[in-house]
Amino acid sequence: MIRRDLRIDVTDAAGIGEPAHVALTVVLPDRPPQNPIICFAKPGGGYSRGYYTCDLPGPTSGAQADWHVARGWIFVALDHLGVGDSSLHAPEALTYTVVAAANAAAEGVVRDRLARGTLVPGYPAIIEPVTIGIGQSMGGCLTIVQQGRHASYHGIASLGYSAIHTHPPVRPGEPPIVAPWFARDTLTNAPPLNLTALARNIPGRRGGDAMAWGFHYDDVPREVVERDLAHFNRNIHDPASQSGAAGNPWNSLTTPGAVAQTCLTPGIVAVEAAAVDVPVLVAMGERDVCADPAGEPRAYRSAPSVDLFICPRMGHMHNFAGTRALLWQRIANFGDWVATWKEHHAHGE
Repeated sequence: MIRRDLRIDVTDAAGIGEPAHVALTVVLPDRPPQNPIICFAKPGGGYSRGYYTCDLPGPTSGAQADWHVARGWIFVALDHLGVGDSSLHAPEALTYTVVAAANAAAEGVVRDRLARGTLVPGYPAIIEPVTIGIGQSMGGCLTIVQQGRHASYHGIASLGYSAIHTHPPVRPGEPPIVAPWFARDTLTNAPPLNLTALARNIPGRRGGDAMAWGFHYDDVPREVVERDLAHFNRNIHDPASQSGAAGNPWNSLTTPGAVAQTCLTPGIVAVEAAAVDVPVLVAMGERDVCADPAGEPRAYRSAPSVDLFICPRMGHMHNFAGTRALLWQRIANFGDWVATWKEHHAHGE
């Protein structure tokens, strides 16, 4: 495999009045694929592109990027603006519009370099590939927004994110998590819309502890769960609270503020989801954050197909699960379908 870490200037696309760059990792097979599929992958809130490129601890092993590349894909994992190695900005500047535009611009540069054969010296040009966008949790949210606004892909997979209502579950019998709801035009210091529900929340509960049951299935070792979720026990939306924290290579101690603050609000990406007009895969774990999995296809009113997959013995953080390869295979199968759809669609069938 060939691996390249890049930083792409997206100052013009972001349009926030200061320099901006997106960090990403491109993983390619040693030999160029005959029927190329490029997968652009986006991480969730509190995570970086290492979620896809690292061999995450758990009951089994393997990195998602490597798994797909071993089967002929080109895999590109990104850090959103405000995440990981990408440039950091004021939380209120990192809106859905800004982050999606920056990601689209960075991916466009990668596609262009691959098409011209300049991304890796000596690597043949990648012509007319199938492009797929996938995103886990908040990354799924931003994949939906990007496709609805920029039509970047021939198919998308929303992994552990609901276009209708995303809400973290808790162990049966425990008090529910109450997430604040904000409108998309809300400034980061504005009060949430569901103050009455928030007033009934249990004070003193630490976020990571409350989310552990839904984020990781029972076969993930306790020490792995605690290590992964430690940063959620601080205020993930406040960079100052993460000062001095030791992050994991798959975590991000910063988030794109305006997006991270609002992405659990019901219907927050309803318009973009309804505008998606390519095949969609909605995939999640047996324990995950989609309030009504069977209802998800209704969100994608313009899509020619919407597939639903619920992976057994898997929590919200899919790539730690013992069944991670089963999910990856389902995504690969979806990629084959998208390639078939693209071919027939190009011929007007």
